[in-house]
Amino acid sequence: MWLVQTTLPGNMIEPMIGDWSTDFVRDGLTKCVQRSRINSIYEWGKNIQNSEEWRLQMKVTNNNKDILIKLIKEKHPYDLPQIIYWKVEATSDYARWVEE
Repeated sequence: MWLVQTTLPGNMIEPMIGDWSTDFVRDGLTKCVQRSRINSIYEWGKNIQNSEEWRLQMKVTNNNKDILIKLIKEKHPYDLPQIIYWKVEATSDYARWVEE
C-alpha cells in the first residue's frame, strides 16, 4: 500500500476540495482521502512564502499509484505541485480493504 500526498491552494473552498477527494474515491483510485488545512513556509522565486494550503493524503494500491499521480498532475492548479508518496504498512484488515 502507498500513501500519496499533495497540497492544494488554501483559497480553494471546501466544496472544491471535496470534489477533488470524492472524484478519486468514486473513480476507484483510492479508498480514503484525508484532508486538512495546513500552513506552509517555503522558498519560491528566491522569496520566503507563507501560505495556507490544503493537504490531501490518499491510501492507494500499487496498481493505482501511478494513475493517481498522473491525474493529480493533470488537474493540479500549481505549476510545480507537491506530489510525494511512500510505501506504508498497515494492519492486514485495513490493507485488504484498500485492495478491494
